[in-house]
Amino acid sequence: MTQTMTSLNDELFAHLQQQSFVLLHTADAASGCPTSNAISWIYAPSRDKLRFAIDSRSSLSANLQAHAEVCVTVFVAGGVVAIHGRALPVATPLADVPFDISCFDIEIDSWRHAMYAGSRLASMPECEKTYDQRAADKLDGQVFEAMRKA
Repeated sequence: MTQTMTSLNDELFAHLQQQSFVLLHTADAASGCPTSNAISWIYAPSRDKLRFAIDSRSSLSANLQAHAEVCVTVFVAGGVVAIHGRALPVATPLADVPFDISCFDIEIDSWRHAMYAGSRLASMPECEKTYDQRAADKLDGQVFEAMRKA
């Protein structure tokens, strides 16, 4: 049986200090059905909170307005972690970013290792930007700086 925790451990907290590719799971605003989206503007400002940013025009924004409960799947060395909580708005729009971005905090209710017994990740998933890397790095820097100030 997997133990459930409420505060991020040292390894998970350190992992979430850098830009990470995660899956954000929400309930669809219209149907209530589960839905998943990959995001990378996320970090842990404390051991009991995650902060993330998304395009304000995305379906995720509507989902979060309708249903605050979320789950974040984090890929860590050797495994997968599921973090559950409530997403609360911090800033819309996020200041000093070139387009309409919304920032949310997730108050962590619980987290647990989510790999099935007798398994581990053989390698970490990697995400590659398919547009101008210089522009992507600049935007990422602007968004993370704005998130830290929010």
